[in-house]
Amino acid sequence: MANNGNNKSMSRMDLTPWDLQFLLLDPIQKGILFHKPESQQLRNTIIDHLKNTLSHTLSFFPPLAGRLGTAVVGNGDNAVSYFVDCNNAGAEFTHAVAAEVCVSDISEPNYVPEIVSSFFPLNGVSNIDGISKPLFGVQVTELVDGFFISCTANHAVIDGTSFWHFFNSWSEISRGFDKISKMPLFEKWFPNNCNDGLILLPPLEQNNLLPKSHVMVPQLLQRVFHFSKESVAKLKAKANSEAGSDKIISSLQVVSAHLWRSVARNKSRNRQSPQINTQEEEVCCIMLFVVGARARIPLGDGYFGNGTYIAKTSISETELLGKGLGYVGLKINEFVASQNREEVVKFVEDWIEKPTIVRKGSIGNCTLAITSSPRHNVYGNDFGWGKPIAVRSGRSQKFDGKMTTFPAAEDGGIDVEVCLAAETMQAMENDAEFLDAFENY
Repeated sequence: MANNGNNKSMSRMDLTPWDLQFLLLDPIQKGILFHKPESQQLRNTIIDHLKNTLSHTLSFFPPLAGRLGTAVVGNGDNAVSYFVDCNNAGAEFTHAVAAEVCVSDISEPNYVPEIVSSFFPLNGVSNIDGISKPLFGVQVTELVDGFFISCTANHAVIDGTSFWHFFNSWSEISRGFDKISKMPLFEKWFPNNCNDGLILLPPLEQNNLLPKSHVMVPQLLQRVFHFSKESVAKLKAKANSEAGSDKIISSLQVVSAHLWRSVARNKSRNRQSPQINTQEEEVCCIMLFVVGARARIPLGDGYFGNGTYIAKTSISETELLGKGLGYVGLKINEFVASQNREEVVKFVEDWIEKPTIVRKGSIGNCTLAITSSPRHNVYGNDFGWGKPIAVRSGRSQKFDGKMTTFPAAEDGGIDVEVCLAAETMQAMENDAEFLDAFENY
């Protein structure tokens, strides 16, 4: 293990396979929407206040103010070691004004407006660019009657859990805390087959691993579907009744099952010719999950960095659409249960023996990808004038079939930011079986 401690003057942070696998992907982009504070005095000082409190918060998270560092080592093979150089080069802060945009223009349309992508900093930057560009950026966009506060974070440095840990900490400092309630832990976890935390990668250029500059994608639409507490309970009751098992299908598992079936069903309907269900030509429906390692290892509360990996499961289209919600929910439940500590350790150990850098476009080859988590504390981010009213993500790493999950504003609900090809999205909006989950559609 590499013990960096919680020293604010730390000089470097090692990167694990969970971090390094994302070097070529896009950063994390999430932002939250607020009404403007009632206090005119606070409105006049809010930008300076947020900038100052951001700086204070970064002092607890030194890696986010640094840059990616590299060291060429080895016996003439130009192998490269990547780490975070905590050199205090700084994070990016941008104040923007959208003088004609109201809160309702963001929160009320069926589809996420394109202008939302302009509310995020560091657009067009890949994680590998963190060698020369900021690892963390903030943009505060002033609307007619609100503010949109967004963060872009290098995904080779942190995952969603650490992202929201920072966001929560920043809101605490903004509310007047001197210290944050949960300190980040910079001690990294490595398996036994890793020599002192040193992981050597071949030069990316020589292995044709650099991201392609032009990747053709279909026209995509994004829409937030709100599964209320009652909707989730309705789906869970149906799925667990159909499954008839002593295993309990969870809220996220049943929502994932409902979405998987709905997307596959409407993709199938949009095919120009009917699918011939032979063994050779059967459609295989793949679902990707972001599996969390923190509870499975387990890692300490506040573990800073990435603690996730991508796992996939598949099922035939005939099974997916013909067997019912309970059957699919139970399949997901069993798959999640199979991702135990042994599987997590095996992933890391295998990765060290044969590093695999995830390329842009490669994770889009699926029916569905479930990302983020409804367990993240999104609506607790009160910066001193009230809680947020909505959350949105940026344009980074969007593809047909990506599902970004968030907690709903009210307890027990789940919001899913659905990104789909336009024809699939429009078909789902007219799919009675999909819409049956929503009481007031």
